[in-house]
Amino acid sequence: MAVAAAPKTGTRTLTYAEALNEALREEMQRDPTVFVMGEDVAVWGGGGVFGVTKGLVEEFGPERIRDTPISEEIIAAAAIGAAATGTRPVAEIMYVDFIGLAMEPIVNQAAKMRYMFGGKISLPVVIRAQEGGGRGNAAQHSQSLEAWFAHIPGLKVVVPSTPADAKGLLKTAIRDDNPVIFLEHKVLYFTKGEVPEGEYTIPFGQADVKREGTDVTVVGIHTQVLEALKAAEELEGEGISVEVIDPRTVSPLDIDTIVDSVKKTGRLVVSHQAYEQAGIGAEITARVQEVAFDHLDAPIQRVAGKNVPIPYNQILERAALPGKEEIVEAIRRVR
Repeated sequence: MAVAAAPKTGTRTLTYAEALNEALREEMQRDPTVFVMGEDVAVWGGGGVFGVTKGLVEEFGPERIRDTPISEEIIAAAAIGAAATGTRPVAEIMYVDFIGLAMEPIVNQAAKMRYMFGGKISLPVVIRAQEGGGRGNAAQHSQSLEAWFAHIPGLKVVVPSTPADAKGLLKTAIRDDNPVIFLEHKVLYFTKGEVPEGEYTIPFGQADVKREGTDVTVVGIHTQVLEALKAAEELEGEGISVEVIDPRTVSPLDIDTIVDSVKKTGRLVVSHQAYEQAGIGAEITARVQEVAFDHLDAPIQRVAGKNVPIPYNQILERAALPGKEEIVEAIRRVR
């Protein structure tokens, strides 16, 4: 599906981090109630550990780009309170692995407030966090935890894979009146892609077909979209046509686009870096089988992280995480 409300003024090439930075800048210029908070996002960090907020404190000042104590619970709780009282905070949790310290305010407060107050309150808070392996950051800094939050009613969960999607989805997240968990993959920050000039947003719950194909559908999350595209290019030489779908959000999940693709191809592979057990791939697999079982010509394949803590050693880390080769093998199994 096309990027919603995309302008007609051309594109530029930006990194994933630059696209996120541009989204924050534009939304802060547009709406004075938007502010950013987190560890080292302003004066001390020079734009955060991955540079996403670089230059923003110079433009907007330390009141709107706020360094916080090293306490994930304080960051989340303060942001949720600020959202409930009339502002639009964008809170950064430096690594998603530490978001367990903030689960009470996120899961028990943010996710439930609008429901418990009968819709009389808005809660426009975005919790940004970095996730994923592939950089040798070891077991406590490399997890992919999108399934944790997709399980909770009341939370929207965003997993952009390209710079253009990262910008459009972050702008949508900031404007949303509900809590959004916005997960950015660390390996993607310095990848580059075309980003539309001018104003655009991307709706939640609208998957994107990154590559059309006829023989097998591959659904990827974050880096696995790029790995699936590499796999599709390799297999094209063997006469295998691969359709690659990026859900872009896992809650809401656009299952219709995935099912329509499966009805065409008859085969499905789902890939993510997150642990295989109870990962979002299991949810996609179950929902496709519930409504499109008769269209499947082979069992659905999951290509996911091993169910082990992610190792620090580069060779062991690679063995624990999926890539192009594992996707290619899965596609050949269903063929």
